[in-house]
Amino acid sequence: MLHETIEAELKSALKSGEKEKAGVLRFLISAIKNFQIEAKKKDKQHLPDEDIITVVKRQVKQRKDSIAEFEKAGRTDLVEKEQAELSVLEQYLPAQMDEAKIREIVKAKKSELNISDKSGFGRLMGAVMGELKGQADGDAVKKVVEEELG
Repeated sequence: MLHETIEAELKSALKSGEKEKAGVLRFLISAIKNFQIEAKKKDKQHLPDEDIITVVKRQVKQRKDSIAEFEKAGRTDLVEKEQAELSVLEQYLPAQMDEAKIREIVKAKKSELNISDKSGFGRLMGAVMGELKGQADGDAVKKVVEEELG
C-alpha cells in the first residue's frame, strides 16, 4: 500500500540524513492525516491508494502554483526548493499518460458525444477526465481538448 510505502521511505530518509526528503514526506503524511479527518475515516487503518493519490495530487498542484508565483516574483531560491519538493511528491503518482494517448481518447469521446464546437467543452472535459481518472494531468487534457475543439 502507498501509505505504508511513504511511511517506510520517511524512516529511510531520516536514517540516511536526507532532511529535505524527510521534511516533504512528513508534510505529506500530515496532509494524509488531515484528509483522513476531513473524510471522517475514523478507523486507524491506512487509507486506500486512490485517496493517497488524491492527497499527493493536491500537494503537487500546490507546489506547481507556488513555483509559478515564485517565478513571477523572481525568487529562484524558492523555485528550486519547491521543484525539489515536487520531484519527491511526483514519485508517488501513477505514471502519466502521454499527449498522443490523451489525444486518442479525446477524439474518441468527441465523436461518441457528437461534440463539434467549443460549446461542448465542459461535457467533453468531464467525460475525458472521468475516463482517465488520474492517469493524466488536467492541464494536459485541457490543452488537448481546446486544440481538438479549435
